[in-house]
Amino acid sequence: MWLIDQLAEQHILAAQEKGELSNLRGEGAPLQLEDDSAIPEELRMGYRLLKNAGFLPPELEMRREALEVKDLLLELDPDDHQARELSKKLSLLELKLRQAGMSTAFLHGDYCEAIKQHLRQEK
Repeated sequence: MWLIDQLAEQHILAAQEKGELSNLRGEGAPLQLEDDSAIPEELRMGYRLLKNAGFLPPELEMRREALEVKDLLLELDPDDHQARELSKKLSLLELKLRQAGMSTAFLHGDYCEAIKQHLRQEK
């Protein structure tokens, strides 16, 4: 057992003995655990801490930024100067994601086309 796990267990047991964990909202309800099986075991605790603190791992932050840039590009005229700059930025983000070993299929393909079509129908 890792040191951090042992310390956490000690604090939990001490809080239980003091009754600090009794009558809490959701007590007895099943836990809603997230599937983190795709994250290597040695990185799970760090990723969970980052997520709970409101931060994303660098690769996921780049993915989020790429999606935002893609959304902005859908709103602009392709001949616009700003659109060309955003397109360059998106290409760079896509390259960085591929270098990090992540798929960029979420920016292309059937799913992307379905989103574009849906957005066109809303307008």
